[in-house]
Amino acid sequence: MIRQSILTALLLASTCVNAQTYRWIDDKGRVQFGDAPPASAKAVTKTGAKPEGAAEAPPQLPFEVLQAQKDFPVTLYSAPICKQPCDMARAALNKRGVPFTEVQVWNPETLEQLKTKAGSDNVPALVVGRSAQSGFEQNRYDSLLDSAGYPKLGTAPARSQRAPAPPEGYEPPPTAEPVQAEADTSTRAGPYDTSKLPSNRPDKPGQYLPPGAAK
Repeated sequence: MIRQSILTALLLASTCVNAQTYRWIDDKGRVQFGDAPPASAKAVTKTGAKPEGAAEAPPQLPFEVLQAQKDFPVTLYSAPICKQPCDMARAALNKRGVPFTEVQVWNPETLEQLKTKAGSDNVPALVVGRSAQSGFEQNRYDSLLDSAGYPKLGTAPARSQRAPAPPEGYEPPPTAEPVQAEADTSTRAGPYDTSKLPSNRPDKPGQYLPPGAAK
């Protein structure tokens, strides 16, 4: 009886040691852990027991995205002073789940790179492989990404890539102060001026003063 109990305990311990925990991606792109991945699971790997409190790894990119990224890498050119247009371009790529590299244009080197890659000095500029689009136009962005084979909107998991911090050494341009027009203090002849004197004469009568009237 004692021997049987010990043998049972050893068998249970061996089962626990040999038990496998799997990691996989579900049909919604979320990372899951368990001992029995479903048939629809993607990227199934054996991980052993998940450490308590361990952070989940980011979901693996779909094969279509990885293939398109390899053949047609995406680069977004922005600038520290570019706000709404660059934010809209970045949001469009994130929403579609397109991984991209962002380059900030702020000095002669990055400006020359922008001109070489995009053929323009305007930001935002999207470069997909060798094709480029200056400015943000949703239809043009979608057309470039479609041609490169990136999945349609809603197919790949959305991303949340943020705008990079301003480059080290960047200084924002000074804000120009408004220029106030100087008031015109010159005396001009009024509709009742009959002096016939040139307008630049210092003794010319005022706006409504007839010739010879006291000032």
